Amino acid sequence: MLSRVADSLYWMSRYLERGENTVRQLDVAMSLMLDSGGASAETHWNRLFAALGKPAGLEWNGDAASNAQKLVFDKHHPASVSCCIDAARENARQIREEISTEQWQRLNRLYHQMHSPNTENQFRSNVNDALGSIIDAIHLFKGVSDTTMIHGQGWHFIRLGRYLERAYAIATLLEVYQPHLFHAPEREISGYQYLELVGLLRCCTAFEAYCQVYTADLSPDRILEFLLLNRDFPHAIRYSVDGVRQAIQSIQHTGGRRPPDELTASIGRLHAMLSFTSINEILNGDAAAFLHKIRQQCMSIHDLMYRYYIQYSIQSALTI
Repeated sequence: MLSRVADSLYWMSRYLERGENTVRQLDVAMSLMLDSGGASAETHWNRLFAALGKPAGLEWNGDAASNAQKLVFDKHHPASVSCCIDAARENARQIREEISTEQWQRLNRLYHQMHSPNTENQFRSNVNDALGSIIDAIHLFKGVSDTTMIHGQGWHFIRLGRYLERAYAIATLLEVYQPHLFHAPEREISGYQYLELVGLLRCCTAFEAYCQVYTADLSPDRILEFLLLNRDFPHAIRYSVDGVRQAIQSIQHTGGRRPPDELTASIGRLHAMLSFTSINEILNGDAAAFLHKIRQQCMSIHDLMYRYYIQYSIQSALTI
């Protein structure tokens, strides 16, 4: 597969995952802002702002509605949902012959949906419905991708982008929540704290899945364990890292270049961190440092993957 094709498929997937993550977190933040007995709107926005990587130009301006509209529709801000979808579509357009007609149609419809005045009007009248329709469209694209695209190298680069972006985003979210929820003094959870915990699970589409494992008895420690170490839930970091590892191995098995020892070792270290560390070890140690290390490992895997699969030289291609 040409490196430019792999690059476009990888980034198409990452941008869509990033846009979906932004929409989910914004939806939760806007809902929590309606609770007058909880934290202020500014506090919620600043936490959302931190969980998205503190993008410049999206600082709190005193108006939650205008902040949210900018985060979703600002075509000139690289962190906005609209900009993520534009970038995903542009990457898909460059490799139109590598994806199915159904994939292109779904992504093109989402692009036009984001640029329609009706969507902005719906957003102003009912934020939750507007955000839900965007998530539905992204989910439709993912489903169409899995059912209409041959599961070869290209599909594995899509999976690689999706799971690497997801692992990094969830680790960032947990690191932001960590000092407020996971290090709180042990006491009975108040009504508002319960909403905060539900909100965290909703940011990861995890509330029902968590309840199936632990029941509705919400505990910060159990939530951290579930979102970090569960190997069966698609939005858990452990599951996402497993997906990254499998995608790299599958790229090689479908005719791609053999991953270098450096990349294999980096993925192996991250996988071992999550496979052989218990939640008690994490909580008794430095949970923030553990989460930060996951983010660093994700960035390292991206850099190494890019070096060996996307931006490699002819000389390196001949030696590996």
